[in-house]
Amino acid sequence: MFTNNFDPVAFYLFAFEIKWYSLSYIFGILFGWFYCKRFLINDKIISSLFDDLITYLIVGIILGGRLGYILFYNLKYYSQNIFEIFFVWEGGMSFHGGLIGIIFATYLFSKKHKINKYIFLDLISASAPIGLFFGRIANFINGELIGKATNGNWGIIYPQIDNIPRHPSQLYECFFEGILLFIILNIIFLRKKYKTGTVSFAFLFFYGIFRFISEIFREPDAHLGYLIGWLSMGMLLSLLMIFLSIILFYKSNEVQS
Repeated sequence: MFTNNFDPVAFYLFAFEIKWYSLSYIFGILFGWFYCKRFLINDKIISSLFDDLITYLIVGIILGGRLGYILFYNLKYYSQNIFEIFFVWEGGMSFHGGLIGIIFATYLFSKKHKINKYIFLDLISASAPIGLFFGRIANFINGELIGKATNGNWGIIYPQIDNIPRHPSQLYECFFEGILLFIILNIIFLRKKYKTGTVSFAFLFFYGIFRFISEIFREPDAHLGYLIGWLSMGMLLSLLMIFLSIILFYKSNEVQS
């Protein structure tokens, strides 16, 4: 039985703590950017614009992720502690909120440059699993988003929580949302007869499925619990993603047919 005793602080820079979670964002963005530039983008104009888009995406991730966490997961607390909304370094980011922030930022950028938004959203979708991979590893190191109790010998003990062996749900998500999702999306993207927008819809669909499956093994947020029966907030948001992806896919086909 493995005990998770990892230090969430990677190293110290003078008096500042550099945490693994912060590094996961940095490396996720850098490696995602490099992958797109090196392997996915063939057009020089798109390549140049993609560099400028990164700033929009960083702002979208931070603002969307923070506001999403507040609205989806902890509105009551932050409505009573307004100033703590700005304490991003204390944690509290939502993937679904970050996703909305990315979509909105990409829409504004694409509209400004008069380019089909799905060109950029496809690139982001194909490379996003890289960031998800690093993010879930950081969640595991931090001992957060813990799994449910298990009798399996692969259980992980989180001493900062309790002494109960638990599913390493962060590693499940690391595999499904990081490795497997990356393989699926890039197989689709690299097809010879690729239709713009397909990877964006596929990301919403497959991520929703993989996140829903992973949530089965994950403890719901303590302050929320299960919202409807055995469905957690993460499950409900993932179902919404799946439903939305199907609608967008069929609407796109209707427009192009």
